[in-house]
Amino acid sequence: MVKIGRFFFRYRNFIFILFYAMLFVPSPPVFSRETLGENYHYFPIICGLLITVTGQLIRGGTIGLAYILRGGKDRKPYADGLVTEGIFRHCRNPLYAGNILMLLGVGILANSLLYVAVMIPMFMFIYQAIVLAEEDFLRGKFGAGFDEYCRRVNRWLPNFKGLSKTFESMRFNWKRWLLKEYNTQFVWLCGITLILLLLYPQLTGHNAIMRNSLLMIILPVLFILYLLVRYLKKSGKLAE
Repeated sequence: MVKIGRFFFRYRNFIFILFYAMLFVPSPPVFSRETLGENYHYFPIICGLLITVTGQLIRGGTIGLAYILRGGKDRKPYADGLVTEGIFRHCRNPLYAGNILMLLGVGILANSLLYVAVMIPMFMFIYQAIVLAEEDFLRGKFGAGFDEYCRRVNRWLPNFKGLSKTFESMRFNWKRWLLKEYNTQFVWLCGITLILLLLYPQLTGHNAIMRNSLLMIILPVLFILYLLVRYLKKSGKLAE
C-alpha cells in the first residue's frame, strides 16, 4: 500500500480534477421522484451542500490554525517538522477528511449514485494509500515522536474533546487560509455553480436564458476574484 500511496501522491492533483469531472457523467439518482415525491430535488441540494460545506469548514479551520505542508517536495511526502497543534490535535488527517466530505457532498449534490457508490470508495482507497505513504515517511523521520502522536490521535475519526479550547487558544490566520485555499475555493465554487444550474433546471424555472445568464455572471465573477487573490499573493501585497 505504501508504494501505491507514493504513486498516487505524485499525481493526486490530476486525480482530484478527474474525480471532479466524473460528477457530470450520467448516473442513476441517489434521490428520485418515485421515492421522495415531486420536490425530491431539494433533498440532494440540502444534504449535499451541508456535507460539502462541512468539509470546506474543516479544511479552513485546519489551515487557519496550523498549516501543514501537504504538497510534499519533488512530488514526494515531506515535512520540516511534526505538526500536532490546531485541528491536528484532534485528527491526524483533517485536510484529507475535509476533502472526502467535500467530494461526497458534491456527489450527493449532483444526485449521482455512480459517484457516491463507486467514485467515493475509490477516492477513500486512494487517500488511505497516500496517508500510509506519508506515515511511512513521518515514522522514518520522527520515529518515536510520531508513534506517540499516532497513539494519541486517530488517523481519520476526529476526537472533538477540547476542540473549543483549541480554537480559543490559537489565532485564526485568515490570510493564510485565503492564500492557501483560493485554488480549492475557486474549483469548488465553480463546481457547485455548474451542478446547481445545469443539473437542476427547477431552480431557474426551466428557463434556459436565465440559467445561461447566471452562468455568464457568476463564473466570470469567481474567476476575477481568483485572479485578484492570485495577484495579491504573487505580488506580496497580501502576506500571511
